Amino acid sequence: MSSITELSPKLIWQWFAKICAIPHPSHHEQALADFIINWAKQKQFWVEQDKAGNILIRKPATAGMENRQPVALQAHLDMVPQANKNTPHNFLTDPIQPYVDGEWVKAKGTTLGADNGIGMASCLAVLDSDDLAHPTLEVLLTASEETGMGGALGLQPNWLHSEVMINTDTEDEGEIYIGCAGGEDVDIRYSLEWQPVTEQEQAVHLALTGLRGGHSGAEIHLNRGNAIKLLARLLEQVAAQSVPFRLADIAGGSVRNAIPREAFATVLVPTASMAQFNQVLQQLLTELKSALAQAESKLQLELSDATAKQGVSVQQTAAVLDLINSLPNGVIRYSDALPDVVESSISLGVLETRETEVKLTLLARSLNEHGQDTVVSLVRSVCRLAGAEVKFSGRYPGWEPQAESAIVKQTKVLYDQILGKESVIKVIHAGLECGLINKVYPNMEMVSIGPTILGAHSPDERCHIPAVSTYWQLLTQLLATIPEKK
Repeated sequence: MSSITELSPKLIWQWFAKICAIPHPSHHEQALADFIINWAKQKQFWVEQDKAGNILIRKPATAGMENRQPVALQAHLDMVPQANKNTPHNFLTDPIQPYVDGEWVKAKGTTLGADNGIGMASCLAVLDSDDLAHPTLEVLLTASEETGMGGALGLQPNWLHSEVMINTDTEDEGEIYIGCAGGEDVDIRYSLEWQPVTEQEQAVHLALTGLRGGHSGAEIHLNRGNAIKLLARLLEQVAAQSVPFRLADIAGGSVRNAIPREAFATVLVPTASMAQFNQVLQQLLTELKSALAQAESKLQLELSDATAKQGVSVQQTAAVLDLINSLPNGVIRYSDALPDVVESSISLGVLETRETEVKLTLLARSLNEHGQDTVVSLVRSVCRLAGAEVKFSGRYPGWEPQAESAIVKQTKVLYDQILGKESVIKVIHAGLECGLINKVYPNMEMVSIGPTILGAHSPDERCHIPAVSTYWQLLTQLLATIPEKK
């Protein structure tokens, strides 16, 4: 831990080390929240936590800045808990273990939590600093952003007093975000009827691993494999070659907003068909590896002996695989107005086999309501054809771009100066809380910035150390140059 605390700017990295030391996956952020609240009280800042779990801290303006527009810095408290298969890590009790690797900070076998821990650390560093010029300051830390933006959904009006908000959840140096997609959770359930295992069957466990995964919004357009979809496709192709087997279990992914890196199944194969099952599966695997050689070079499928007491029928096995195979996944449509920007997408994030059903969890995203409705209609039709139950919930709005706002123009001028080149104004397909916050505070001008973070929502997550310095320079200059109140 000491290695990252020596990085520059020290205040950010020292705060990030403290954040990493306290477990804070979604819905389990209270220990971190308590630590921050107690610290704020020791600093004699005004601090309050609302019923949704959000924290608001206020710090007075520095001398001479009292007449400037009040500013809110915003980040979220939670992180996505993802670990490699061979990394034993309990996200409820074990600290994240960050380390320096060249110009990057990474974590040992898990997600790093730089999304949005670095942004949160920068907000707290501003509060902690005694030598930064800033107007009246509010820091808003929201709860459970990664699992449906629960904190932002519960945000109450008239709590914040700021006229400007700087969101810190952007993950690309040199880019200024002024809009984002909205989203909606999709839960699908398909009922199962179990039958006992016969003496003429063998149980085989399949583990499809080694995929890159990643953020199901920001990286949905990169053609990365979805482990759940790939495993279902392989099994459907085996069945299509008249090789009989029955499903005893199928599962994959762990969070709705990450592209699944791993998927698993236990199947019951007639002993007399075992050789044919292995032969066909290996042939299909060879073809799949060849097709995905560039996108997923580390893909692997391991087979091992297993035990099972029950399975579904061959017919219901086909129905489950057809459902998974037929569900839309990936980019649905690109934007007409914004070049190379995804308008609508959907990602199958989690698959579970339960006592009486299989459950699938997806996340649909779109920049506009029409696109969202289109994706919802697609999924609803597939589920109706499959005889599956589907529920849509937690729809949250996108963030409408305001390219001409004063804070966007100010950010662009400063960023260009710092970079020595043109910064880029963009709209992101991932969800930012700005849309929900803007709905409650429609008169608040907003912009989103942050350092380069790659591989968010996967154990490959890494944060670029030089980009953190650039981001800190931009953030502090923005605060020092905020104009006077309107």
